[in-house]
Amino acid sequence: MRIALLTEGARPYAQRGGPGWSARLAEGLREHEFELYVLAGPAGRGTAAGEGPGGVQGRFDAVHELPMWGVRPAGRGPAALRRRQYLRAYEQLVRALVMPRERGSFGPGLHRLAELARADGALPAFLASGRAQRVLERAWRSPGADTAAGQPMVRDVLVAADLLEQCLRPLSAPWYGTGPGGLGAADVCHVIGTGPAALPALVAKQLHGVPFVVTEHGLHLREQYAGYREAPYRWPVRALLLTFFRLLTEETYRQAALLTPGSAHDQQWQRRVGADPARTRVVHEGTPAVARPAAGPEPEAPTVVWAGPLEPGRDPALMLHAFARIRAELPTARLLVHGEEAAPGYLAHCEALAGRLGLTGSVEFAGRPGSAGEAWRSGTVLVFTALVQRAPLLLADAMLSGRAVVSTDTGVAREVVGPTGLLVPPRDPQALAGACLALLGDEERRSRLGLAGRLRAQERFAVEPVVTAFRDIYLELVSNWPAYPDGRSGASGQRLRPFARPAEYWMAAGPAGTGRAVAEEPRTSAGAEPEAKPEALAEVV
Repeated sequence: MRIALLTEGARPYAQRGGPGWSARLAEGLREHEFELYVLAGPAGRGTAAGEGPGGVQGRFDAVHELPMWGVRPAGRGPAALRRRQYLRAYEQLVRALVMPRERGSFGPGLHRLAELARADGALPAFLASGRAQRVLERAWRSPGADTAAGQPMVRDVLVAADLLEQCLRPLSAPWYGTGPGGLGAADVCHVIGTGPAALPALVAKQLHGVPFVVTEHGLHLREQYAGYREAPYRWPVRALLLTFFRLLTEETYRQAALLTPGSAHDQQWQRRVGADPARTRVVHEGTPAVARPAAGPEPEAPTVVWAGPLEPGRDPALMLHAFARIRAELPTARLLVHGEEAAPGYLAHCEALAGRLGLTGSVEFAGRPGSAGEAWRSGTVLVFTALVQRAPLLLADAMLSGRAVVSTDTGVAREVVGPTGLLVPPRDPQALAGACLALLGDEERRSRLGLAGRLRAQERFAVEPVVTAFRDIYLELVSNWPAYPDGRSGASGQRLRPFARPAEYWMAAGPAGTGRAVAEEPRTSAGAEPEAKPEALAEVV
């Protein structure tokens, strides 16, 4: 099969990590052809041409980039007649963003803009024009517009128009043909995350009927809500852009053939945004760390290790308050805090808190460790205190060390740790201290839970099950997707079904010496009249 992987590079806000996941998938499915389509960040921050994400070369048959979040690409705006069509489509899209009663026009407006952009490539220039800005301003200030976040000012209109142009830039990407590098020649599109990375998949489905699957390791929409809290924009702009991302996510979930969240916790979030449970399947994010050996002997002194970014959401203060109680019962205990400062001044706040609690000599703020394995080896018990445990891989990595784990019972913690660790309520230092003391005083229990946690993490987060899952998913999508996506009947009146065309039809030689190639015979788009070629149809079983 030909698989098109669609993902994003660096971006100003709510960046997502884990670029090596795509390379591992392509490495594990060498029987398929993978092409990588990257929405690259500012100059110097995206994926370099000719190499896979994270600098991994040779894993992809081709790598295509589209610059995002930077200077608008050069090009002329549309002519007068076309400009009116652009204005109508853009107004439909914008009104969906600002008028609560017109949310349903978001998808049609989006696809109409994509259709116009394919015809003349003038979309970026149009979106940056004064006419487009006036459309946005008029709709935003019209009666009935949602201005709960505040009335937009002129500068808000200018900023929002610029951000919308960058978000919609993938609609004008040169990726929508059926020749080499075109998404129309792919069998399946695989979107890593949602947001703007899903736009090419939506266009490819609309134009060529190519099905797409969406994988999210950390929900894009949730990260946008968190990231835009600190964005340097006024609240009206933030509200408008978050509405755009929400409507785009809803449209993506509605059009996707299958959603594969990385955890059941994320699956519940997707359902709240409108995902169909029947088209949702949890596939845990695999990690090569399963091959790493266990941590080995414990340190001589009883040591509690806390790891994560130093920020209020991770609640290291809870660990410090709990450790004060641990020290009262076990004076020889030590606390190692591994992590970098993620909120300005928060490291100094934690150090001052440790001083007030009388822990200065027994707490070490060790900064970022050389490796995760190094951090786990330095502890007797590993503790996680986040108010919401969103990322399963950090917990899984700790479990792979063979050390006993204690975590607050939030987010994915119960799903990942299960019965192999101790779960305590958030913001409860007494319960956390009791759990740590119970493990520090019982070596046999620590060893038993550590081994059980390692086996559980190896089973759930190995790379091989992920590769196997997507091998089955790709085959399932292609097997159940009609050869003619619009579902029209053939010349004989029979409804065309999956595999109605034989495989030889798509080969360069073609059946009966017709010489049809994929680049010359794209799938028929929805609503278009298919050309009748009864000799190319296999008999429907």
